[in-house]
Amino acid sequence: MAAQTVLIVYAHQSAGSFNAAIKDAAVDALKKQGCNVLVSDLYEMKFKATATKEDITEEVKNPEHFCYGNETMLAWQEGRLASDIVDEHKKLKEADLVIFQFPMYWFSVPAIMKGWMDRVLTLGFAFTLEKRYSEGIFRDKKAMLSFTTGSHETMFSSNGINGDMNVTLWPIQNGVLNYCGFQVLAPQIFWAPTHLSSEVREGLLEGWGARLQGLLSEAPLTFPPADIFDEGKGFQLKPEVQEKQAESPFGLTVGHHLEKPLPPHNQMKAGV
Repeated sequence: MAAQTVLIVYAHQSAGSFNAAIKDAAVDALKKQGCNVLVSDLYEMKFKATATKEDITEEVKNPEHFCYGNETMLAWQEGRLASDIVDEHKKLKEADLVIFQFPMYWFSVPAIMKGWMDRVLTLGFAFTLEKRYSEGIFRDKKAMLSFTTGSHETMFSSNGINGDMNVTLWPIQNGVLNYCGFQVLAPQIFWAPTHLSSEVREGLLEGWGARLQGLLSEAPLTFPPADIFDEGKGFQLKPEVQEKQAESPFGLTVGHHLEKPLPPHNQMKAGV
């Protein structure tokens, strides 16, 4: 079997940070398994976060009303995208697994990483209206979030002050990764490391190292297949699926809750 390629999209400003240590542990463990490991160190690269017409070389087609999605799709088709996007496209094409490594900012990813998603997941290259979700372009690839929080785990529980982490994760894991077809692995969450001793942090890195041993063969989180939604009726869940789900005490997912209790651990554990 050919060696697998892992792309780590990494966003932290300091090489002395715990995020850097997490990233380095992943690079070491994956290389020892024989993987090809690519790292996009976004701050080091001074990666441009804003989606603008500068992402297209030569003239844009409609300068009066610049539409980023359409213009970049055309530029991708015609080989007119900015070189930094093209470089990331090459890495993404090679990757069997993409790990996003970051400190959580405002319940989401840092702006520079959101900019990577906005600019690199180009319409046509990463998704189309026909090729999305379970029929998505990257359905043979895996992706996952690995991140640190400022708050303790209890604060991100269903009765904690921040609310349920499963809900927090839904926009990125479903709205970005699953949308592009990725098989989404359970997130690796390092809760409030700044409040921990160096010994405990070392233990967290060892736990991450252990997970990395079997990471590439892990089963992904469960998302509903696109074909259970009726395109002719505004992509609503088909009645027969709703009937089947009526007997369940829980909704389908965090987002497709059907006005029922959320399925426990839906965005944090596979197989539930």
